[in-house]
Amino acid sequence: MNHKYIPHTESNIKEMLEKIGISHVSDLFKEIPEEVKLKRNYNLTRSLSELEVTKIIRELGSVNYGTDDLICFLGAGSYDHYIPSTVNHITSRNEFYTAYTPYQPEVAQGTLQYIFEYQTMITDLTGYDVSNASMYDGATSCAEAMMMTVSQTKKNKVLVASLVHPHTIAVLQTYAHFRNVEIVIINEKNGLLDLADLETKLDQDVASLIVSNPNFYGNIDDYSQAVTLIHNNKSLLVMVVNPLSLPLIKTPGEIGADIACGDGQPLGMSLSFGGPYLGFLTTNKMLMRKMPGRICGQTKDVDGKRAFVLTLQAREQHIRREKANSNICSNQSLNALAATVYMSTLGKQGMKEVAIQNVKKANYALNKICTLPHFSKVYEAPIFNEFVVKSNVSYDVVKEALLKANMMCGLHLGDYNELLKDHILFCVTEKRTKAEIDQLVAVLGGLK
Repeated sequence: MNHKYIPHTESNIKEMLEKIGISHVSDLFKEIPEEVKLKRNYNLTRSLSELEVTKIIRELGSVNYGTDDLICFLGAGSYDHYIPSTVNHITSRNEFYTAYTPYQPEVAQGTLQYIFEYQTMITDLTGYDVSNASMYDGATSCAEAMMMTVSQTKKNKVLVASLVHPHTIAVLQTYAHFRNVEIVIINEKNGLLDLADLETKLDQDVASLIVSNPNFYGNIDDYSQAVTLIHNNKSLLVMVVNPLSLPLIKTPGEIGADIACGDGQPLGMSLSFGGPYLGFLTTNKMLMRKMPGRICGQTKDVDGKRAFVLTLQAREQHIRREKANSNICSNQSLNALAATVYMSTLGKQGMKEVAIQNVKKANYALNKICTLPHFSKVYEAPIFNEFVVKSNVSYDVVKEALLKANMMCGLHLGDYNELLKDHILFCVTEKRTKAEIDQLVAVLGGLK
C-alpha cells in the first residue's frame, strides 16, 4: 500500500483500520459482489518518472498540427483570431485561474465583479437588457434558449433553420427528445432562410424559431420578415450569433429577436482543439426569470461602497428541481474573464476594426478564388468571415495540396450534406495576411 503520491505510511493505515475495526483495506469493499470484481491484471504500464512522462506527452503532442504549424483557413464554429497577450496574462493569475463558484459574496468580490462586467459588455454587444453569467458553449446555450421559449409560451414545437450549425442542431434534438419537444427543420433557399417554407410550417403550436446570423455558410441574412411572422404567431425568435460580427451588423436586439445566444470563443479564447469555450445568452427583462444559471448584480455594502452579489440563481440548488427551467449547475467563469479582458483591451473601435478586417479579407479571398478555373461562387449573400465555394477538384486533393503547403483547408460540406459534396467552407480572419491569402489562391490555382 506504499504509493508514491499517497502520504499515509503503513503504520498510519494500520492505525486507521484498527480504529474502524477491520483488518485490511479490502474489507471496505466486501459489500461488492465477488462476481463483479475485476480479477485479471489491469494491463497498465509500469510507473514512470516525471521525465519519462514528459517525453511521452511531448511525442504524442507532436502528432498534432495546430495553428502554430499551419496557416488556418478552417472555421465552422471555432476561429483562429488574434488574442492580445493581456488575456492570458490576466486569466493565468492564481486568484482567477483557481477560483471556484462565488457562493459567498463577501469573499468573492473579484469574481463577481468581472462576471458583472462580462454581463454588461455582452448585453451592450447584443442589444439586450440582461445576460446570465455564461454557459458551457454555444450549442448548449442555444438549447437552453430553446427551453426558455418552451417554458414561456407553453408550446412544444420549435422550428430550427437548417443553416444553424449542424452540431448545434444535434444538441437541440438531444435536449428536445428528453423534454418532449418537437423539432421541425426549416429549409434554406440560396444559402438563406426559406421564408415560404417558414410560413408553411408555422402554426399555433410553435414556441419559437431558431436562426443564426451569420449562418453556418457564413452568409448574413435579413430576418425582418421572419421576426414579423414569428411575433404575429405569438411565438419567440432565438438568434445564434457570432459576437465578433456584431460591431458591424444589426444586433439581435435591433432586429427584434427575443433571445440571443452563441459561442464566445472568438472573444479571446484559443482554439484548444475544441474547448473549453464560452456560451453566452442574453434577453430582455420579460424573459429574465426564465434564464438558466446565474445573474450577477451590483449593490452597496453596509458602508455604502460598491459591491456585487448573485441576484438571480435559477438552479436546482436554490429552487425546487421539478420547477426549475434548467438544472445547469456551473458557468464558464474563467472564459468569461477572458472575453471581458479581450473586449476591454480592444475597446469599441478595436472590435469594429477586427470585424471590418474579417469582412474585407474574406471577400478578398472569395473573389480571388472564384477567378480560378476549378472554383466558383455559390451564394450572393453578404458574408462575414466564411464563404462557400464549389470545387471541380475533389476535397481530398485540395486538402492534401494545401497541407503540403503548410495550410489548413476549409471544411468539406459534403460531410454534412451529400448534395454539397463538391463544396468547401473557407474561413478568413483578421490574422490572415494578404500574402497568406495569395499563397492559398496560388496553390488552388495549380490544381488539376
